[in-house]
Amino acid sequence: MREAFSRLISEIRAGKFVYTGEISPGKTTRIETLVEYAKALGRHVVACNVTDNPRARANMGSLAASIAIQERAGVEAICQMTARDRNRLAITSDLLGASALGIRNVLVMSGDHPSLGDNPSAMPVYDLDSAQMVELVRRMVDDGTDLAGNRIEGEVRIHVGVTGNPNADPLEVEIAKLERKARLGAEFVQTQAVFDIEAAEGFLEAAGGFGIPILIGILPCKSLRIAEQIAKNVPGIRIPEEYLERLRAAEGLPDQASREERVDIINEEYFSGMIAELRRTSRLAGAHIMGVAYGRIVGRISGGVERKEISRAW
Repeated sequence: MREAFSRLISEIRAGKFVYTGEISPGKTTRIETLVEYAKALGRHVVACNVTDNPRARANMGSLAASIAIQERAGVEAICQMTARDRNRLAITSDLLGASALGIRNVLVMSGDHPSLGDNPSAMPVYDLDSAQMVELVRRMVDDGTDLAGNRIEGEVRIHVGVTGNPNADPLEVEIAKLERKARLGAEFVQTQAVFDIEAAEGFLEAAGGFGIPILIGILPCKSLRIAEQIAKNVPGIRIPEEYLERLRAAEGLPDQASREERVDIINEEYFSGMIAELRRTSRLAGAHIMGVAYGRIVGRISGGVERKEISRAW
């Protein structure tokens, strides 16, 4: 077994159920706000994903933000890297810098096309696909070379993760892609957001033979409006009517504080129940809670799962 460089991988290998969160740096230079949010989130998660220009919008770089979060907030980062914005030279350079400055986890992905973002005339790169990015990391870590076989001075100490999509249709194509990444040496999977427990169970069953830890992605919605926008605009995601109805009922409460508290309770109950059930029925390594700008819900969901586990044990 390869050496564990990070707390994330160490805890997964120890059989602990892990929680990760997500931070989006934004189009800003105000690092203090980012650090304070990371400190709060760090009380509930083992590591935080730091997004890399999500939805093809130009934000503070994920590598710079990841370093700041680790050094100033004391929270382990999972630095996202997309193929969209970099060729293999830039990716190799970023990985070398990340390892030298203490980043121990990266999550590689293709990235949304620039035409969908806030600079739609930008030229996409996509020199490598996400599987080739996994291969690049593995060569750097295991062989001490880049993809062209050039030697690297010093050690590269990074774990590489990938994404998976339980909502994919057909699912078989998504599973085939994941199998390739697992074969090339991916060390963990964080899935896209899933609301439907049956879709999550189907994905976990299909990918269960690859021997790669899977963290199921969940996206608690702060309002009915957000949930309806996701259901309408994000291809493949099905939000059960039960969840929408509960949010709809919360909209009728008389004041904002009451609505916010009720929505928090709904998300805590719905997603902690979903995670607890998946833990019971499948080999699930953890949960990735995508509560960007909704940090308070992360602790409520993870705490809710633990209470359900204790209750079941009794």
